[in-house]
Amino acid sequence: MNFESLGLAPELVRALSDVGYTIPTPIQAEAIPLALAGHDLMGGAQTGTGKTAAFALPVLHRLAQDGPKRGPRKPRALVLTPTRELAVQVNDSLRSYGKHLRMNTATVYGGVGMQPQIEALRRGVDILVACPGRLLDHLQHRSVDLSGIEVLVLDEADRMLDMGFLPAIKRVLSALPKARQTMLFSATFEESIKKLALELLKDPRQVQVTPQNATAASVTHVVHPVDSSRKRDLLIDILSKRHTDQILVFGRTKHGCNRLAEQIEKSGIPAVAIHGNKSQSQRLKALRDFKSGEARVLVATDVAARGLDIPLLPLVINFDLPMVAEDYVHRIGRTGRAGASGEAVSLVAPDEGGLLRAIQRLLKADIAMQEVEGYVPSTGIRMGNDNASRGRPSGQRPPRRDGAAPRGRRPHAGGGERHAHAGPKGHGPRGGGERRQRVGD
Repeated sequence: MNFESLGLAPELVRALSDVGYTIPTPIQAEAIPLALAGHDLMGGAQTGTGKTAAFALPVLHRLAQDGPKRGPRKPRALVLTPTRELAVQVNDSLRSYGKHLRMNTATVYGGVGMQPQIEALRRGVDILVACPGRLLDHLQHRSVDLSGIEVLVLDEADRMLDMGFLPAIKRVLSALPKARQTMLFSATFEESIKKLALELLKDPRQVQVTPQNATAASVTHVVHPVDSSRKRDLLIDILSKRHTDQILVFGRTKHGCNRLAEQIEKSGIPAVAIHGNKSQSQRLKALRDFKSGEARVLVATDVAARGLDIPLLPLVINFDLPMVAEDYVHRIGRTGRAGASGEAVSLVAPDEGGLLRAIQRLLKADIAMQEVEGYVPSTGIRMGNDNASRGRPSGQRPPRRDGAAPRGRRPHAGGGERHAHAGPKGHGPRGGGERRQRVGD
């Protein structure tokens, strides 16, 4: 099977060929024909499976086949994403696939001024990629008209619910035409996702190409037990021995990631950090430096666990285990993509045994434990209560992931998403319609 056999427009097939894509991935092979037939779609796919193209190509095909509408050029397709990084990447993919079509795309997200976005919308947009909070701001300013939307896509719907975007999503939906095609993609199909799908989709077709909470078969997993006080030294030892590899390191807190990146830099290894307190320009520069090889190590909080397309990344290191077991899957989904081999290494202190146990239960497999000479911990890892496999000590509420609010937290009035990886109150920029830096949207 090739992309041409799926019935895509020749211009799209040519654009795919230009970037070396000839054979569709399983999610693309199953989802694209259903989407082209006009069905609402519920797609289950992990990151790295090609799900962006699974909805981007049908959207581009539909709009190209229908031709431009008369009157002002207002958005005809809307893609909602949980983070600004994912919004930028989806927009880049749309532009790449649609480069032989006369199609305008734009992104709107918080953390930057509204005026350039307003000007882009005034010039006319066919496909709008947006984060919910900033899109609400534009609706309130009447700088966007969503009455012409023919296709709605919710990308990483589970992540959006995790970040408390449900009220904002429902407010956006009230501005959309009821007669539309809707596609929802999610890595998991928990009850909250199924409930949302029932509200949004009409007689949907479901495509599930990977088991829920599955990890790529090409990824090897290993745990290095180590005392908390020696983690940094062990990490730098590992980084020094893998001196030619690009490596993604996950930490738990913004401050901790900053400090860790600085310590890695002092050891002579180029490193950058990305997290919720970074401005949009800082985050994009960090990603550019990492992808270009100028920085060899990217230290990130879970804001980078989904949506980041980093090809051929051989190694992911969990400096801190995630507090929620499912996030382990999303973290290591950065490696072992498109059939390539990858490694997931976790540095686990004795008191993180409950988190490790939760991950093993989620994966339904033990993770190999390898002691490193010179770093053997003073006591063994205590595989304690994992609190119903959610990865936290019994009786303790989960901390907010990189500032994200618990599911169901209402957005700030006016659509501001201070719960979405936001920094301390009042620390964000106040120009361009922003009340604070909404770095999670």
